[in-house]
Amino acid sequence: MLRHDGPAAFAGYEAEFARLLPELARVPAGAAAPTGLPVSDTPRGYLFDLVADLFRRIAEERPLVLLIEDLHWADRSTRDLIGFLVRAARATRLLLVCTYRTDELHRGHPLRPFLAELDRARGVDRIELGRLDRDGTAAILADLLGAEPAARAVDDVHGRTQGNPFFIEELAAAGDPVGCAVLPETLRDLLLARVDRLPEPAQRVLRMAAAGGTRFAHQLLAEVAGLPEAELEDALRAAVAGQLVVADPDGDYEFRHALFREAVHDDLLPGEHARLHARYAAAIEAQPHLVAAGRAPAEIAHHWYAAHDHPRALIAARTAAGAAADRYAYAEQSRLLERVLELWELVPDAADRLGMDHLRVLEETLDAASTAGDYNRALTLTRAGLAEVDTAAEPLRAAGLLHRRGRLLALLGKSDGTAEVREAYRLAAGVPDTPERVRLLADIAAHLVKIDPGQAASVADEAMAAAEAVGEDVALLPTRIALLCRTDNAPDLGLAELRRAEALARATGNAPALVSALVYLSDVLYELGRYAESEEAAEAGVSEARRVGISRSTGAYLLSNRAEALIALGRWDEADAACAEAARIDPPGVSGLHWLQLRAGLRLARAHPAADELVGRALAFLARPYLWPNHRLPLRELRIEAALAVDDKVAALAASRAALADERLVDLPREGWPVLSAVARAAALVGDRDRLTPPPCAESIAAALPTAELTVCPGAGHMLMMERPDDVNAAVAGVLHQVLTGRDAGTSGQRVGTSA
Repeated sequence: MLRHDGPAAFAGYEAEFARLLPELARVPAGAAAPTGLPVSDTPRGYLFDLVADLFRRIAEERPLVLLIEDLHWADRSTRDLIGFLVRAARATRLLLVCTYRTDELHRGHPLRPFLAELDRARGVDRIELGRLDRDGTAAILADLLGAEPAARAVDDVHGRTQGNPFFIEELAAAGDPVGCAVLPETLRDLLLARVDRLPEPAQRVLRMAAAGGTRFAHQLLAEVAGLPEAELEDALRAAVAGQLVVADPDGDYEFRHALFREAVHDDLLPGEHARLHARYAAAIEAQPHLVAAGRAPAEIAHHWYAAHDHPRALIAARTAAGAAADRYAYAEQSRLLERVLELWELVPDAADRLGMDHLRVLEETLDAASTAGDYNRALTLTRAGLAEVDTAAEPLRAAGLLHRRGRLLALLGKSDGTAEVREAYRLAAGVPDTPERVRLLADIAAHLVKIDPGQAASVADEAMAAAEAVGEDVALLPTRIALLCRTDNAPDLGLAELRRAEALARATGNAPALVSALVYLSDVLYELGRYAESEEAAEAGVSEARRVGISRSTGAYLLSNRAEALIALGRWDEADAACAEAARIDPPGVSGLHWLQLRAGLRLARAHPAADELVGRALAFLARPYLWPNHRLPLRELRIEAALAVDDKVAALAASRAALADERLVDLPREGWPVLSAVARAAALVGDRDRLTPPPCAESIAAALPTAELTVCPGAGHMLMMERPDDVNAAVAGVLHQVLTGRDAGTSGQRVGTSA
């Protein structure tokens, strides 16, 4: 107010208000000092009346909102003034908003009785704000970083901060939130300052609790601490009163914030750290019920590893990895098997202890990483596995590693993987028929169908013959399901066979085969124009993939398939929500392109302010060494649409030429027709005086489209639709007339597509 309206806003009471605003007591040289009572002698009640009257005068002119933050730091005079304003504001257009942090309110905090008094006042509402959810954390990070953060970054920051905005800002300010493995020093000191205010016995128990995790059971802590019950309870009571730990009705405890626990744990001395974790491991091994059901193997593995007991940690990690797989927790299984690989070098007799060789551990880790969707790590593991495998002695094992490497290279957009897959086929060719060989041949055929359909059909026939020989049902092979949708020439695109595969997978409880069937079922139904059924199949697949933990791998396309069907049905808001859910899952490699391309197109169509960013992220995939044609062609369309959206006809023309030069354009009608439609809208009709899109450019596009009709309007310029609306309408009407008068259906469809 002083800066905006000057001293006159205080209506001659500058001297009295100087007690609150010392700037008012400073007068320019030569100016008369304000008269009134000395600042130190101004009665407090009189000053409160002046403040209330000031706000009343402002509120009479316009509604006034007064925001007071960090009330937990207010002194008594400030609290008294706020209480006075609460009573005085009832008859004015004044909204008083005060904020405070409940974490700061220990039991003896003076704000507690003040809040209780305010709760009894009329017109006062207390609003409890919970912690931010994941989307809220993402929104803050996007604002702080100036760009939409990666899903992994959001997960990491949200997990560590538990939605506390202050902690989110501190981690973001420290640099890359994902790479910030160590707490920023300023934040660590701030957190530990709260701990230092506790009595020493409470600090000691808090350090013991920190080794047990963010949440810990009273009985487990008692086993580890070895303290008399009364002493332990006194220490915990102090921690609870200090707002560092909260108790729940079940008798367990939890650090109020995960970062409190992290700061205390990081402050442990090395010997103290190892000793405490060893105690936890031994206690849980002896009494697994002390932790949540099903968590004992993972907790034991964690604590023996933190205690640096390598032999015990090795065996415990392998056991915990198996338990994680049983719970469909493949990301956790992958992390635990990575630990087994790490400890292998530190335990001389690791093979004997585990009963398997190092290559087998590598293969299990590769499977877990692939299923969890960590394709970059899986690719590295294939290289390590191929370096160890004896190709001559175990050709099928080597072939399996080669095929997985080729598939991962394609999924990451690094190459088409053809060399690796064909070498895998060569190695598998001389191996006797077994169920493992049948599955490998089906995998190889499904990969080759996108590159060499002829060879793919040949390998598929070989797989079918081998399956009959060994009694394997190929309908349950996920890759065979994919193959059916691409090689069958039936009018229903293999729909009947897919339905059979779905029913068989449900009957046998084969979840991966069921998810795979639903992926391709939703895809085929969409291609047949049965959009509602496609959306239903995709939605069912999303639920099943989530249930068995394969949303980022086998089920990666289900959400985007559902979004695609919803777009076709005109349910754009639901489609955008499905894309947002896919973004949270963050499918790896090119699996994450489909939802990104769809959402970029949606935002482009809606003129969303963030459309450019998403379009740029999607089009960046074109710079990868390799993209499957069904991924590449929609990006060609998106590039044209993006140019048309900003009326950049030159860029649209260049994008159209690049699209028409794509060698797979005519092979994939589902992806090709939308591209041709975009090309047609970019340059189907031009004026002969158009300098931005001159007739020769349009002629080159028309020449590339065998059934396109180019209409040139003499004397017209770039704004053809405005300059010659009758000519434009006549040209479009002429094409439509040709369709309506009975031309060949295939030709007519092309004319409409290229001229609309």
